[in-house]
Amino acid sequence: MCVIYQPTGKALEYSPLAANLYKGCGHACKYCFAPKATFTDREVFSSAEYIRARPKVIEQLEKDAAKIAGDKRPILLSFTSDLYQPINDKLKLSRIALRVFNRYNLTVTILTKGGTIACEDFDLLAKNPNNTFAVTLTTDISSESLEWEPGAALPKDRIESLRVAEKAGIKTWVSFEPVLNPDAVIRLIEETHTFVDLYKVGKLNYHPHEKTIDWHLFLKNTEAALDKYGCQRYIKKDLEAYRSKIAA
Repeated sequence: MCVIYQPTGKALEYSPLAANLYKGCGHACKYCFAPKATFTDREVFSSAEYIRARPKVIEQLEKDAAKIAGDKRPILLSFTSDLYQPINDKLKLSRIALRVFNRYNLTVTILTKGGTIACEDFDLLAKNPNNTFAVTLTTDISSESLEWEPGAALPKDRIESLRVAEKAGIKTWVSFEPVLNPDAVIRLIEETHTFVDLYKVGKLNYHPHEKTIDWHLFLKNTEAALDKYGCQRYIKKDLEAYRSKIAA
């Protein structure tokens, strides 16, 4: 089974290709879609007993990479896991994989909530000027982050990883999806706009908290903040659907 694959549905808005090196994720985010998508109990999905490298993942990655050598389409790491979770401290699949991608001149996007631990691989990520480093930001409040995503790096650490990436000459972007705290998104734009190249903005789906947020107002306020600082943005289709309602 291929490690590099073409996503479908909502994921395709983020990247034309993707790869998942690990099964499970130690960040244990309460909003994560991956347990349901992989038919796995949520607690099991984030347990140390379950989390592991995918079988023969590097061997298969090498084969997949060789087949598409030189392809300029970005390969996102990762949709159903996070490359920078505790198991990677031991296995270092991130560095092994980046060497494979560099060897075959492939473009990589890393999307993580792992924080500055990812900076140890920026020497490899910076070798291809088309590579990008991205961070999911859901809030700027530590206690809120610990409630929703207890195993992930705290917001300040994630923001610092973006700052370091920018200094290393790596293109950066932020994923505002899921959105948990609309007011925090505005503050985060103000805090990060000088070292972030692009913002991808979505909403929250498949969770009861979704109904507590006025998405019409969120879209209006977020676009105003992005316009204020001249930020590049991509509005995901789920949120874009509210634009006509705002205009009305």
